[in-house]
Amino acid sequence: MSGVTTVGLTKTYGATSALAGIDLIVPPGAMYGLVGPNGSGKTTALEILAGLRRPSSGSVALGVPADRVAYCPDAAEFEPWLTARETLEASASLQGATPSPSTFADLLDRVGLSQATDRRVGGFSRGMTSRLSLAAGLIGEPRLLIADEPAAALDPAGRWEIIELLAELAGAITVLVSSHDLAEVERICDTIGVLSLGRLVYQGPLAELLAQAAPALRVVVRPPAMEIADAFEAAERVRAVHQDAPGEFRIDLADAVTAETELPRVLAECGARLLAVDRAGVSLQDIFFELTATGPNEHRTSSDP
Repeated sequence: MSGVTTVGLTKTYGATSALAGIDLIVPPGAMYGLVGPNGSGKTTALEILAGLRRPSSGSVALGVPADRVAYCPDAAEFEPWLTARETLEASASLQGATPSPSTFADLLDRVGLSQATDRRVGGFSRGMTSRLSLAAGLIGEPRLLIADEPAAALDPAGRWEIIELLAELAGAITVLVSSHDLAEVERICDTIGVLSLGRLVYQGPLAELLAQAAPALRVVVRPPAMEIADAFEAAERVRAVHQDAPGEFRIDLADAVTAETELPRVLAECGARLLAVDRAGVSLQDIFFELTATGPNEHRTSSDP
């Protein structure tokens, strides 16, 4: 099994640069998560890897034959008069695959469409279409699966099912998945690439990225706590303060020494009634906002200054 690599991959549209020379390294058998704000170049990169767009410059090495690559787009379109089963049969034929009759039923069941096998896909919801798109990608038994937002249109239960299905593929094939749901990426991916304004600002094992993150504490005091919040934000070497609930704070620190020396002083000076203090886990979302220089409501696009 071979991985995926790109060297100096660029894509421009007139004066707009969608990709500015990215070097992807997707290890064989990896569950690779490609994340980034809107307009960062994720879909462009995936479509180039899938052969749907040509790069402006750079090279791509997929490591697998072209007929063993499957691409599941964000918004798949199927012939509306075909049933779900007929759609899979057509997809298998186009991919040169000859699955057994039971394979179609098994795969539709795996993606949660067993009750819609003989329904025409023109009446499918977007969520059902997303499920069918994943099934159509898997019917040819690919060695590389590229999935753009595979669970974006699903309800929470449906997202769980699709993410579980993708997790089952780990190690058996190479999977490159893009998602705006960072918790999903953190849950199933072992390797990650973070795009921002067409540039790869981080790439490597997810565990290493999380391990390099600055420490954080969860501090709970008895409300009211506005004075304490202001004092935390003014304290030295405190990177950010988030109040998740009245009196419950997540404090991102520049170093562990701050937690041992500075925060006890702040609590004492404010006369805080301390209820709990413990380490807060650092999530991919926390690091994502820092890497891409955005906040939760500040997703930057390539056209932003």
